Amino acid sequence: MLNNASGFRKVYIAAGYTDLRRGIDGLASIVKFNFQLDPYEKDILFLFCGRRSDRIKGLVWEGDGFLLLYKRLELGGFSWPRTKEEALEITPEQYRALMQGLEIVSRHPIQEVQPSDLL
Repeated sequence: MLNNASGFRKVYIAAGYTDLRRGIDGLASIVKFNFQLDPYEKDILFLFCGRRSDRIKGLVWEGDGFLLLYKRLELGGFSWPRTKEEALEITPEQYRALMQGLEIVSRHPIQEVQPSDLL
């Protein structure tokens, strides 16, 4: 189910580390109070990763209750952005890359340079 997220309107990842011992209520409170997002919005997938990058949890409100997803990779790990404690909305392409173990947030993004900076 997590490899193909075509049924979700939006996907958010919680950058940084999340305590994966948290259950539905704990993860929903992170979404609401830390990220100021509505955990009760339908068809929105919220993803969380702990210190070990081979496990993630997902939280989805289905209208009649929450669905808690847990995935543990047998080989490899997710390339999870660890630098900021915020929720990042990602594109379907970024989601597919994440599920393949690829980086979705560049460590050294290319920035525009002004000609005056070069002289």
